[in-house]
Amino acid sequence: MSSRADARRISGSMVDPRIIDPRQELVRHDDLSETELTEVVGVLNAIRDWREAEQRLSFESRSKMHLNETDMKALRYIIASMNAEVAVTAGALAEHLHISTASTTKLLDRLEASGHVVRRPHPTDRRAVTVQITPETHREVRRTMGMQHARRFEVVRALTSAERAVVTRFLTDLSETTLVIAPPAED
Repeated sequence: MSSRADARRISGSMVDPRIIDPRQELVRHDDLSETELTEVVGVLNAIRDWREAEQRLSFESRSKMHLNETDMKALRYIIASMNAEVAVTAGALAEHLHISTASTTKLLDRLEASGHVVRRPHPTDRRAVTVQITPETHREVRRTMGMQHARRFEVVRALTSAERAVVTRFLTDLSETTLVIAPPAED
């Protein structure tokens, strides 16, 4: 087999325990039939493909709008709050983003300077200001991220109630496998 074919085979099997853990030091798979193992690897490949597609979309959207990931999270929060007719303050945004008020001020300064948000006086608290997204940015976020969400909604909508329950349980259980890797123990 050529080195190019080998490279493609390895790249396409980065989630296959037969390739990444052939001695079963981390993943036991000798109790599965070839069909079952192929199905498991198929699910893991589908998850990887979805994550990569999601990351590409997110990167492309952020790049086009000259934003970082936290900026995009802030804009999505502001849009959701505006849709729910809830005034967004810097404090609420800081809490949602889990960042300091100083970092929130810098974020809002940057978003305002680039024309993505405007600050307005709070309707009931003279000491506070609210943050609103500009119509142009709202349209752009809806065009990119909003359309993606709508497509995802339709995919989930097409599932039966039982299938949604299985997918929800699966994704919840999968989320719980995420852990923080501890530093190596000192000798």
